[in-house]
Amino acid sequence: MRCYRRCVMSWRSCTVYGTHRALLACGKPYSMLSLTCSGCGEIFTAGLPETAEAEKYNDRSRAIMALSRYYLGVPFYRLEAFQELIGVPVADATQWDQVERLANSVYPVFERLKYLGAQGEVIYQDDTRVRVLELIKANRQAETAATQGLGKAPERSGMYTTGLVIDYGEQRICLYLSGRQHAGENLDELLKQRDPALPAPIVMSDALAANGIDAEAIRVHCLAHGQRYFSDIETVFPSQCARVLGDFKQVFDNDFHTRLKAMTPEARLAHHQQYSEPILIELKSWLEQQLRDREVEPNSSLGKALAYVLGHWTKLTQFLRIPGAPIDNNIVERALKLVIRQRKNSLFYASEHSAYIASALTSLIATCIEAGVNALDYLVTLQRQRAAVFRDPSAWLPWNYQT
Repeated sequence: MRCYRRCVMSWRSCTVYGTHRALLACGKPYSMLSLTCSGCGEIFTAGLPETAEAEKYNDRSRAIMALSRYYLGVPFYRLEAFQELIGVPVADATQWDQVERLANSVYPVFERLKYLGAQGEVIYQDDTRVRVLELIKANRQAETAATQGLGKAPERSGMYTTGLVIDYGEQRICLYLSGRQHAGENLDELLKQRDPALPAPIVMSDALAANGIDAEAIRVHCLAHGQRYFSDIETVFPSQCARVLGDFKQVFDNDFHTRLKAMTPEARLAHHQQYSEPILIELKSWLEQQLRDREVEPNSSLGKALAYVLGHWTKLTQFLRIPGAPIDNNIVERALKLVIRQRKNSLFYASEHSAYIASALTSLIATCIEAGVNALDYLVTLQRQRAAVFRDPSAWLPWNYQT
């Protein structure tokens, strides 16, 4: 106050500056006038109104940034342009800093979900491609070193995001894991945390070798993938495909009926054994006859479709023998749309660290959706209860955090 009293007579010559304080929770910028004393150069800045929070980016702001990036799939640079458009500028680097701060509060829950997922009864798995600039750079350096005779070429250059949808009791957990490992390798790593006293889980996937695992499990293959082989060539082989697709449709209709009636796993199994098994037994005999009587060229697209279905028949029809065995892998393919949306809009992750943060936040958001929970409220609550979350992540899962 001493400076103010000495320079009060020269107050008129002070220069006025404007600064902005962006509060994304309400989307309202506050301009705080700054006055510079012409006598000593000291700056006096007005305070915020009582309605404004002291923190520039609050918990809700960070949650909105995360949902925009990892649910809507909008890249940070595009969000930056949008914020500029509405008069609340937030740089893309600032958004990343805030999202990283959010992830620092919630990652213990992600790790706990991975542990609980390892104890699940039914696990759906699938892969999609991802780009990680840090790994791409490592690939190029290794290839350059190999061409100069200074090292070996990388054994694996691909990058993948594995989607795992897991039925854990009455809850459904969604997990995303990004890196060099395939779905089978990621699932093997996850199942190392499984309680040895539990029975082997049911694992649903397509028949790709990348989905194979070493851990003990009951393997089930997706009947919808077998159906797709024939629907893709229906215009070329209309009569043969019509027979197969017609039979598959009846089986899928039967499964829809079991879900509509909310049947127990045992009742569903009995229903399929009564109505679906006769259809599939007859279909299998017909498919074998087509190849045996040389009605189909084995190397044609139709012959390959028949060979795929017959070669994986047991795993494709596990729902006729095992209670609770799913009939298709559609649920995890739908779940992977979240990361495919991000890939189409944002193209890549900068590093393995940013890929981990994306996996953690996308997993929490997707699990909230499955649990019917408000993801925004959930992410805000985890930040505000950070100390409690670190003490006991099991108490802060999407389906129990409100209690």
